[in-house]
Amino acid sequence: MATPALSLSTTVRLPSGYDMPILGFGVFENDECAPACLAALKDGYRHIDSARFYKNEAQVGLAIRQSGIPREDVFVTSKVLHIEHGYKSTLTAVQESLDSFGYDYFDLYLIHSALSGKKARLETWRALVDAKKAGKIRSIGVSNYSSRHIDEIRKAGYELPSVNQIELHPFCQQKPIVEYCKANGIVVQAYSPLIRGRLDEPLLEELAKKYNKATAQILIRWSMQHGYVPLPKSAHPERILSNSQVFDFEISAEDMETLDTLDQGEDGAVCWNPVDAP
Repeated sequence: MATPALSLSTTVRLPSGYDMPILGFGVFENDECAPACLAALKDGYRHIDSARFYKNEAQVGLAIRQSGIPREDVFVTSKVLHIEHGYKSTLTAVQESLDSFGYDYFDLYLIHSALSGKKARLETWRALVDAKKAGKIRSIGVSNYSSRHIDEIRKAGYELPSVNQIELHPFCQQKPIVEYCKANGIVVQAYSPLIRGRLDEPLLEELAKKYNKATAQILIRWSMQHGYVPLPKSAHPERILSNSQVFDFEISAEDMETLDTLDQGEDGAVCWNPVDAP
């Protein structure tokens, strides 16, 4: 369980051959996210997670330009929602995302969910494969996918996703999906790692006191020590900074095991978590 020394600049190598920082900055429900992204970049974050549904790809691009940090030094993700799935509509969505973002490529582009049905899912995946070949996307992946959905991609003969982004925290550990992804070399990203502010769990408060850390920092560290890539979000500069200060301590193996006992399966989800989509 013990992890090697980690830092904000530590990356994980994706199956596509590109490197992704192990801590990301989420911008869901933050329409005017440029100030928050600027704060995150100032604090050392180099990974921002957006989506077409968030309607803030332009704000992310603006923040990068205002920061003065070279585009190639910031890993940026976007996603296509199920209502835009299909081959031609996905290619259009990718181009519209790039136009909004203001750059000519995304580091990672995901299918946001599996809610569109098998036929549309596979057409969407084929479009992402082709957009990757065209240089518009460096790595492609999925979000809210179960092992069954990923197996559809395998059986169709396409490359597997580099990433599966799912809701993931001690109360909702999605173990079957995580085990499948790890067995197939798919990197797992964790959205809602802070349980949408549900931080009053006595065990979390106890461990925060023990390690002299905030409960949010305990949750982020738990995620990273499991090998996930957490995507905490905040619009508050002080919390953005605090969420990045998770590299000067390590949760013991015993405490990790105790945190793991909080798992409630699907009942522990705090978001939509549509992994059982038909």
